[in-house]
Amino acid sequence: MNDLIDLALDEAQRAGAEYADIRLVERESESLTVKNGALEAADSDRTAGFGVRILLDGVWGFSSSGRLERAEVERVTREAVAIARASAIARRDRVVLDDTPAVVGSYRTPVIEDPMSVSIDDRLAMLFEADAAMGRVSGVNVRQGSIETARERKTFASSEGARIEQELLEAGAGIDANAVNEHEVQQRSYPNSAGGQRVSGGFEAIRALDLAGNAERIAEEAVALLEAPQCPSGEMTIVIDSAQMALQVHESCGHPIELDRVLGMEASFAGTSFLTLDKLGTLRYGSEQVSIDADATAPGGLGTFGFDDEGVPAQNVPIVDRGLFVGYLTNRETAPVIGRRSMGSSRASGWNVIPLIRMTNVNLRPGGAGSLADLIADTKEGLFLSTNHSWSIDDRRLNFQFGTQIGWMIRNGRLAEMVRNPTYTGITPEFWGSCDAVCGPDEWTLWGVPNCGKGEPMQTHRVGHGAAPARFRGVQVGVGRW
Repeated sequence: MNDLIDLALDEAQRAGAEYADIRLVERESESLTVKNGALEAADSDRTAGFGVRILLDGVWGFSSSGRLERAEVERVTREAVAIARASAIARRDRVVLDDTPAVVGSYRTPVIEDPMSVSIDDRLAMLFEADAAMGRVSGVNVRQGSIETARERKTFASSEGARIEQELLEAGAGIDANAVNEHEVQQRSYPNSAGGQRVSGGFEAIRALDLAGNAERIAEEAVALLEAPQCPSGEMTIVIDSAQMALQVHESCGHPIELDRVLGMEASFAGTSFLTLDKLGTLRYGSEQVSIDADATAPGGLGTFGFDDEGVPAQNVPIVDRGLFVGYLTNRETAPVIGRRSMGSSRASGWNVIPLIRMTNVNLRPGGAGSLADLIADTKEGLFLSTNHSWSIDDRRLNFQFGTQIGWMIRNGRLAEMVRNPTYTGITPEFWGSCDAVCGPDEWTLWGVPNCGKGEPMQTHRVGHGAAPARFRGVQVGVGRW
């Protein structure tokens, strides 16, 4: 493998490249899905290949292949050079990389139990046990559970002397209960919607979820939602659970802080950003209670790694400090625009695509509001919202509407009646400015988002968001239903 790496880098330098790198990636994944007491799907996937990126005449060229052979490495490198030369015809500005030092190193996700080593029988037993528990609840029409595991091995080398090897391990699981009557379809998910929870780590994370122990509760809630009253409309105080807060961070903070969006380099798939360069260090993004970091070093995060796909070491970088907007997600190309070094957020979803600025673990720091029970007790009247059902946000990440699976009215500091189809809406800085409390570290969870889309052709990547329940005042709720 080292010979192939050297061959690519030597070929690039002979062609006059100012910079070159090569990534070799092997990824294997497995998923199991059980539905209504039967095996619904069993999938296994493996992909391997390499990509060569060239900086020549101030522009990028990239090519890739799934054939790890000497002649193919030479061909792909020459093709990347040719693409760079052709692209230079339309060059507007020269690409200038920051001065991040080249690193020689390695990283492996810490695990107790290798997730790929657990037998299919053991995984299925967990899913069937949870399915049976949901099935004991009368009125549940559709039950589903899934377990996913993955391993990715990556080697990165650059013409500057970087040589890095990484092994990243992932594990995740979740269950859903659906109830239907002549008017309504209601769903409850555990521990989160969209497939549950996903982490960088071992199978111990799946065991800790206790799917079977939570199955009956979510099934009962799905059935109860069919007869629950509709969420009321109007301005009120809302308390949002940890999982929904994670998606709120993803959509209204994570995407707009991607500096390539801000600079107009990435716009076609999901728009640009309201966080323009003049707002860095000046915009009041939220209240004093709101502090957000981009932390690629956080244990267990789906956006956790040792080095990004430009060889930049993982870092924890402030994004919002007590309400003030102070940082972007950057790579080696964009960081010099704001006078900084890359904070290490350049990642590709596979060997056959070029790295883009991607979220790492964009986390809302825990606050001082204690437990969720404490926060509810401190709220005289309001609405508690849990588990995402739907979302919509404009292409600058300003105006949004979210729907959650379930809500409960808060009356005199206690959870009261359940409500169905709750929604809330807001404008990003105004919404975060209305935050007056965030729960403490014991309520904080680092959630995994395995399906974040960006780029054209679109890359679906894995990111993380840590959050604790939080309270917001004067929010418009109940503005519609799906």
